Amino acid sequence: MEELQFKILEISENRLVLPKNELKALFEEFVGLLNTGKIRSAEPTADGNWKVNIWIKKGILLLFKNGVMTDFTNDRNFQFFDKDTLPVRPFSLQDNVRIVPGGSSVRNGCYVASGVICMPPMYINIGSYVDEGTMIDSHALVGTCAQVGKRCHISAASQIGGVLEPAGARPVIIEDDVLIGGNCGVYEGALVRKRTVMASGVVITNSTKIYDLVNERVIAATPGNPLEIPEGAVLVNGTRAIQTPYAKANGLSIYSPMIIKYRDEKTDAKTALEDALR
Repeated sequence: MEELQFKILEISENRLVLPKNELKALFEEFVGLLNTGKIRSAEPTADGNWKVNIWIKKGILLLFKNGVMTDFTNDRNFQFFDKDTLPVRPFSLQDNVRIVPGGSSVRNGCYVASGVICMPPMYINIGSYVDEGTMIDSHALVGTCAQVGKRCHISAASQIGGVLEPAGARPVIIEDDVLIGGNCGVYEGALVRKRTVMASGVVITNSTKIYDLVNERVIAATPGNPLEIPEGAVLVNGTRAIQTPYAKANGLSIYSPMIIKYRDEKTDAKTALEDALR
């Protein structure tokens, strides 16, 4: 692993040039490790924080840089043109991943664990990590390098944003047992802690302020620390009044997600995953 990391960093900084056959073998090893989850673009640390593995993101950038456009078309009903380093991810029955027919795609170089359900059409991009028992619902996106935990439900038409550049930027992270409602969006490296529930339509970015009505506080990103949604929070859409004279005169307000409660037995019952579907 250390040798692979060293070579990727050296190639990325133009200090090492490999023959095409050696570069291809290097990329195959790198992508294979991503597919099996042995390496990942971000990973939890012992203290509950998350560490970005910059060298992995740089390796993914090298796949884009060194690939050449190729025709992956199987037949005239499925045309597919992309870099030769970026095919779709291979699966077998032994992976125990349900990919329901209807236009879904999973790009090579991402980990999709046993028990994951992919409802059509959905998309999982390179560098992503989707853990056991999670459902990626119809029209949902798991963006580049996004990290999704165990037993999550990424509901229909939700977007888990991706980030590849700059290499040091933290990707979006969704921890275990999170419910992302339909048409939600999580972007710009936001961290959604365990057991959070996001009601349909909630959108958060790094510049979003979250108003915690339970603890009477405002949650916001700080320099070097992207937005973090606390464990067990239940977020809904809301607004807050704009205080300028013009805004007051016209009754204007601005979108503002709010935490209206933290998970309890009633919430757990409403959001329980149906084992029969798994």
